[in-house]
Amino acid sequence: MIHTYSTTIRRKEMDAVLTCMVDEKIGPGELNARFIQQVKQFFGCDGAAALRSPQSALKLALRAIDFEQGGTIMISALAPSWHYQAVEDLGYVPLVLDVDEATGLVNAEIVQRGINHGGRLLLLHESMGILPDMESIMALDIPVIEDISRSAGALVPSVDEKGEVAEPQKAGSFGVYSILGLEERDVITAGGGAVIMAPSRREWIVLKKFVDEIPSVEQLPDINCALGLVQLKEFPRNETARKEIFALYKRACMSGRHKLFSRSNNAGELPAPEVQKGEDGSEKQNAALDYTSTMSSFPLVLTSAFKDVKQYAAKKDIEIVPAYEDSVIALKQELLENSCIRAKSLFLRCALFPLYPRLSHSNIAKIVKVLGTLP
Repeated sequence: MIHTYSTTIRRKEMDAVLTCMVDEKIGPGELNARFIQQVKQFFGCDGAAALRSPQSALKLALRAIDFEQGGTIMISALAPSWHYQAVEDLGYVPLVLDVDEATGLVNAEIVQRGINHGGRLLLLHESMGILPDMESIMALDIPVIEDISRSAGALVPSVDEKGEVAEPQKAGSFGVYSILGLEERDVITAGGGAVIMAPSRREWIVLKKFVDEIPSVEQLPDINCALGLVQLKEFPRNETARKEIFALYKRACMSGRHKLFSRSNNAGELPAPEVQKGEDGSEKQNAALDYTSTMSSFPLVLTSAFKDVKQYAAKKDIEIVPAYEDSVIALKQELLENSCIRAKSLFLRCALFPLYPRLSHSNIAKIVKVLGTLP
């Protein structure tokens, strides 16, 4: 059976963790500091802190923003269920928003309706590696905390004053603060935990006051940071592999009746990186790949019953799961079924297929064949 999920852990990651254990320095220490430095370089942020959970990161961000206790925080119906639980546990009011069916994300129009109903802060989950139209959301002039756990590495094209292509803006650089989850199924994993990031010095000066007060029990241990360090270094290679697999899957689905999410919410295009040479000396056709999104998974919006597709795939020894099985709407289905109709539809119809660098060529070929013949 080809399982839907598989952690991208190689010998390098295992060696790093084992070395940390042998040195008997597994609590937060030197590797935590090195990991933070690597995060700052990778994301271009001014400051960051590595914590034991995404909830701790959210708590720190809300304290730094000085968000009023009991205030209303907007979250997506398709965000992870911990968003709803953490907002409530921290003493705030969650306002759950419906999504754009073409992307599975909230957009500026949806957020504006949330503001009209009392929303004062947006906890923005960028699911499936897709970024919404960030310019229109930021134009609403409300505090935004980005959750880039599934979109780390995604880019927004930009142009300079002369209209020429400029350095693209990275996921995590738009919000007042950003949260990078490091859980098992996040695009970068440390076996658990999260990083809170401040994009510029102004936000970091405020956040650092609270970071300096964090007790050691809330800081990410070195044993997790050892894994996270190697994951960050290996991210470009892993992501290139995922993009190549995604392109094959997408091509297989083009003649079918099932749909993929739109990944073109941000205007502009990015030029392809330099052509890479394959092991046999041939040039890889990178121009066909999407360089703006992160391919953390392969979601397919079904036009037939999920159970029928699941049974068909299972006969071919391929496991598929509901894409939003751990979402807010899965947790609060009865409460939200009338107010979040589009999210409810995607919750019932969207399936995830296996997509990770460790897939063998034969397994990829098998999945491609199944995608092209789905009922």
